[in-house]
Amino acid sequence: MVVDCASAAPPLDTPMQDKLTLMIPGPTPVPETVLLAMSRHPIGHRSADFQKIVKRTTEQLKWLHQTSGDVLVLAGSGTAAMEAGIINVLSKGDLVLCGDNGKFGERWVKLAKAYGLEVQVIKAEWGQPLDPEAFRAALEADTAKAIRAVILTHSETSTGVINDLEAIAGHVKNHGTALTIADCVTSLGACNVPMEAWGLDVVGSGSQKGYMMPPGLGFVAMSEKAWAAYGRSDLPKFYFDLGKYRKSAKADSNPFTPAVNLYYALEAALEMMQKEGLEAIFARHARHRDAAQAGMVAMGLPLYAAEGHGSPAITAVAPVGIDAEELRKAVKQRFDILLAGGQDHLKGKVFRIGHLGFVCDRDVLTAVAAIEATLQGLGLHQGQAGAGVAACAAALAV
Repeated sequence: MVVDCASAAPPLDTPMQDKLTLMIPGPTPVPETVLLAMSRHPIGHRSADFQKIVKRTTEQLKWLHQTSGDVLVLAGSGTAAMEAGIINVLSKGDLVLCGDNGKFGERWVKLAKAYGLEVQVIKAEWGQPLDPEAFRAALEADTAKAIRAVILTHSETSTGVINDLEAIAGHVKNHGTALTIADCVTSLGACNVPMEAWGLDVVGSGSQKGYMMPPGLGFVAMSEKAWAAYGRSDLPKFYFDLGKYRKSAKADSNPFTPAVNLYYALEAALEMMQKEGLEAIFARHARHRDAAQAGMVAMGLPLYAAEGHGSPAITAVAPVGIDAEELRKAVKQRFDILLAGGQDHLKGKVFRIGHLGFVCDRDVLTAVAAIEATLQGLGLHQGQAGAGVAACAAALAV
């Protein structure tokens, strides 16, 4: 029996209807400092003042990506960044390995096939991490060096799984020819992604995640090996021709009309991140993951991601005997806290707690308390009353 949670939830107090708290993997909460920066009047995007902003943000982006190479900014989403990365380094008919263990892995398979690439899929069940050994075996078997790229998602948002990008990239480096193209949309700014140290060639990300900004900017980081592949690429491109962006970036500009006000936001957000420091940012996200997981387990709610492979960005929960979608709606109706639902075949089976970007201890503790209070009110709590909040608080104290 699956319990209908929403029908039993009291309505949100009307005067408090504007207190929505986002606990989803994107868009994520935006700091007031960033919102205020974004509210400034636009300036000319070919002006010297705007060029100064581009110059500053370019250096800040290199700091975040831990690279001395190019990090290019597009007006677009994380998907746009990934598409741009793929089509700028590959040619029609190229053989690629594509990791698929969730919604976004599936997306890159579809995208690669749409551009006429030959795709060999390395698959894992949803909720399980990709096996680095499967990549190693496929790459070592390629004695003809036909594989041109390995495409994978670092943090699989749909399932809350973090894949071992470092290990997989190491196998790609040993291959010698293939590129590593990584979707780091919900990992960049949440956990360590040292582009140069790991030998990553193309890294895509989006503004509405760890960057603590509204949607609208996509980021593509490119290694020198990726630029060498760009020179051979024959896939069609115009707006997403990264050569144009690289040329403009050298002059602190953009080849097309940029999102000027989002650049204001980007500068403010990256300044906040630099003040906190990379290690502190990574530690905060890991602590929030551990706290969210501890709270769910203490309430008797099983985690969806395989043990030890939970993403620092998001926790996926698979309640038994409860419609996850209805529980999510009940929490929204009662506490105005927005959780994410399950995607595709996981709809109604999984809900997801985002703890990415501008999220503090209070946010995580409040979300866990709201879930626990909703379950208690419906008589569905599996453990001792208050156990979830206590476990979450204990994890946050570490």
